[in-house]
Amino acid sequence: MKTTLLKSENYTRSPWKNGGGIFTDIADAHRADSTVKDWDSLLWRFASTPIVAPAPFSHMPGIDRLQMVVNGRGLVLKSPTGEFDEREPFTTVRFTGEMEIVTELEAGPVEVVNLMGRRGAVAIELEALREPGERRLSAGTHLVYAACGDCSIRLDGTDFAISHENTLKVELTGATTLALVSGLAVLGSIQIVG
Repeated sequence: MKTTLLKSENYTRSPWKNGGGIFTDIADAHRADSTVKDWDSLLWRFASTPIVAPAPFSHMPGIDRLQMVVNGRGLVLKSPTGEFDEREPFTTVRFTGEMEIVTELEAGPVEVVNLMGRRGAVAIELEALREPGERRLSAGTHLVYAACGDCSIRLDGTDFAISHENTLKVELTGATTLALVSGLAVLGSIQIVG
């Protein structure tokens, strides 16, 4: 098990793919054989971003997306085939990067976290850890993000304190046990599949 504390002051900021806003890049990975780190070489990315006005999402062919509101409420994603309801914070929605989506804000600006993964190369999951308790983590990369104040977790009997908006990156070669001890966290999990 390898753990790395990612501090919010070291996160990078980049424009959305469509140029409509700025996201905070918390952690990502690109194909090892790529000489350029860009959208085409991206394997996965975990990021946060404010949504302050109704706008279209970026077109991201070949990318699966998971999203969750962590601050504010009332977000709805409209697509030609229906809507994704994120009105309540810490609700995960899943959609493809090819889907045409426009945001609707019913109660003002929100802050969201996104976990994006290259389809066929990685499998991704995103969930809120709100109640103390244990869960099994499989081999892969796991990101524990302190979305709302400080939180504390336990990994295989070792305690980790994570300050607000910092992230503990956990790289596992085998299964282990994670327990939320206090606070609230967002857990993003990535497994290489191809």
